[in-house]
Amino acid sequence: MKKGLGKKWLLAATALVAMSASPALAENISVDSGLKGYAKTEGVSGNLNSIGSDTLNNLMTFWAEGFRKQYPNVNIQIEGKGSSTAPPALIEGTAQIGPMSREMKKSEIEAFEAKYGYKPLAIGVALDSLAVYVNKDNPLEQLSLTQVDAIFSKNRKSGAAEEISTWGQVALTGEWAGKPMSLYGRNSASGTYGYFKENALAKGDFKDTVKEQPGSASVVLSITEDKAGIGYSGIGYKTSGVKALALAKKDGETAYAPTYENVLEGKYPLGRMLYLYVGKQPNQPLPKMVEEFLKYALSKEGQEVVVKDGYLPLPAAIAEKQLNLLK
Repeated sequence: MKKGLGKKWLLAATALVAMSASPALAENISVDSGLKGYAKTEGVSGNLNSIGSDTLNNLMTFWAEGFRKQYPNVNIQIEGKGSSTAPPALIEGTAQIGPMSREMKKSEIEAFEAKYGYKPLAIGVALDSLAVYVNKDNPLEQLSLTQVDAIFSKNRKSGAAEEISTWGQVALTGEWAGKPMSLYGRNSASGTYGYFKENALAKGDFKDTVKEQPGSASVVLSITEDKAGIGYSGIGYKTSGVKALALAKKDGETAYAPTYENVLEGKYPLGRMLYLYVGKQPNQPLPKMVEEFLKYALSKEGQEVVVKDGYLPLPAAIAEKQLNLLK
């Protein structure tokens, strides 16, 4: 399993899968029946600002809508231009919540700690299978990460003998054989860009031919409109115009589809946790509104929103561990 999910998360998730009791592993994903419903409280009002991940932008918007139904006197502002915008917003105090589709870098944590004297708190709120997409009419079904690296990276750190630039190089025939690939990706402000660079490209550099898009939806739309397109984005942005490929870690190994079960079992190589970062002083409670928003996101209702937005809900035991971090 890649770094983004973490060993503790993987051990807990694997144990849950072994129990085979959760209905969420069915083809139509439903939330874990063990998740607690949200309990409304008193005294929640005011302004809440969120700045960060584009991947989480729609999810934050849906959560905000549900939260405002509970607390009509809350005003929530959401800006999703990329995960790298979250740490400075938290440091400068322009946001109380920083959504990120990757873990904070050491330098970002140190910058926050230098100002406040303690580290920011990461709360895992949903799972994602970062997908490699092709156009729906593309006959390709799977790739290895070695091939993905050779397609997107100029360095080929995963060991591919040569770069891949045409569809014939991944065994497509007929009209596809000589057709050049059109590469689409995110810009460097994106956590998805950083996660893909580290985990799919082995920290290599992107080719100059990758067409950088301002958001996840733009990547998917570009591939929908370009029959020869290939790109990467969170599974929550999947549409009928694209196909998410099964991925193998290495050439010759089994490829796994980006399903909920494969993410939980650690089989899909680009499974990751999505985070909301907050500033929580040790042994001190969070501001009431921030705490309740996080509780809502981790509740049964909040995780139903995760499924609605096309992402993968947390098992109840993992959600409970995240809730315990708020204490």
